[in-house]
Amino acid sequence: MFDSYEMDGLFDEMFEKPGVPRQFYQLVHQRLITLGAGALAQRRRMADLCFRNQGITFTVYKDTAGVEKIFPFDLVPRLIPAVEWSTIEEGLVQRITALNMFCHDIYHRQSILREKIIDPELIYGAKMLRREMMGVNVPRDIYIHICGTDLIRDAQGRYLVLEDNCRSPSGVSYVLENRAVMKRVFPALFQNARVRAIEDYPHNLLCALKHISPRPSETPCIVVLTPGVFNSAYFEHSFLARQMGVELVEGRDLLVENNFIYMRTTTGLKRVDVIYRRVDDDFLDPLCFRPDSFLGIPGVMNVYRMGNVALANAVGTGIADDKAIYPFVPDMIRFYLRQEPILPNVPTYICARAADRQYVLEHLHELVVKPTNEAGGYGMLMGHQATAAERGEFAERIKSEPRNFIAQPVVQLSQHPGIVDSHFEGRRIDLRPYILCGQRVTVMPGGLTRVALKKGSLVVNSSQGGGSKDTWVLEEEDNA
Repeated sequence: MFDSYEMDGLFDEMFEKPGVPRQFYQLVHQRLITLGAGALAQRRRMADLCFRNQGITFTVYKDTAGVEKIFPFDLVPRLIPAVEWSTIEEGLVQRITALNMFCHDIYHRQSILREKIIDPELIYGAKMLRREMMGVNVPRDIYIHICGTDLIRDAQGRYLVLEDNCRSPSGVSYVLENRAVMKRVFPALFQNARVRAIEDYPHNLLCALKHISPRPSETPCIVVLTPGVFNSAYFEHSFLARQMGVELVEGRDLLVENNFIYMRTTTGLKRVDVIYRRVDDDFLDPLCFRPDSFLGIPGVMNVYRMGNVALANAVGTGIADDKAIYPFVPDMIRFYLRQEPILPNVPTYICARAADRQYVLEHLHELVVKPTNEAGGYGMLMGHQATAAERGEFAERIKSEPRNFIAQPVVQLSQHPGIVDSHFEGRRIDLRPYILCGQRVTVMPGGLTRVALKKGSLVVNSSQGGGSKDTWVLEEEDNA
């Protein structure tokens, strides 16, 4: 099944050279070739059945063939050795610490602007800056309680940060369900590989939410706020609420009374302390943001500013999510923490800068251009794959709205073997670990490894046709 496997000059996660698996992959590699095509096909059918029975789906709004999709899953696990993970974990803790300090600074003293580390025009021109949050103190000074940071590996195998998802990162439910399926499909292999557990994530999330309750001496009432069943991540909203043992609510289930938030229940109103919101800022409070929103809670922002309810993530965290601010995270780490960044960024050109913009316009054919406030891979230009007409159209958009675009060189993502028909082929991957910031910062050991299912494709987003695989962070080897 590996006879025709090609490495194509890329960094391969499983093989250090053709036909020679890395030492920590030898157990998995041996098991795969021992099983053979027939047994693997049977296990793949078993996995698909598990996903279908569990109703593990996501929504693709622009797919005319159908909206609800079973999340594509590849059976070959992605392995990360303990020593590698230790560096990743340390870098992610460093990064979310600096990002939280940045959010607090922007909405209070703005030291990083006064010191001219970041151009104020980039901040004040940001779509996700919330002036309503200026001077507002958030519980425990934590803005980003849940973060999903996307990591890639380049041709040399170096981990690079592609972006930080600081508003409401999705996908963690698929991580947990992928693990549950792999335990059923490969129980012996999983046990022998000594994989670190991830099943405590819902408990850790609940602890992080309890930490910001305005009534710390009492058992807080926590809810997950969803836009509703038609949202692309509704499965995840209901999954996390169920796993934490808290209520899943929509905006119409909550109301403001006497400067507190209450939930309607069959026994009357119940005060709510913490809202884990999966509703964007724009739709959260029609009295403060979009007046046409039916998804939020009228008056919730006033309750929030008074400190009578906690929101996770905090309103205004989108400023740290802005792709034009992303290039400055290493500078934030140096400025706030007086440390050197552990995880480097991908080199980035900010089109709002005249020199960067000129370079981007002259090199569109070799760059990836991204809108600063889009997510899910939407609105992107892969310059090396685009037509001259598409590049021309993008050039005009960049000239007319330079603040709305950044550009990066094409990074040849690392590849990992995946099952294609009855053999293995390399497919590009990335990694989204999940970081929780509560009383302490915890990083889920692993995360969502997303897979580009099309050969040669660099786009791994599920909304663009990508899939996922289970990520195994290995325990440290005994020294005995």
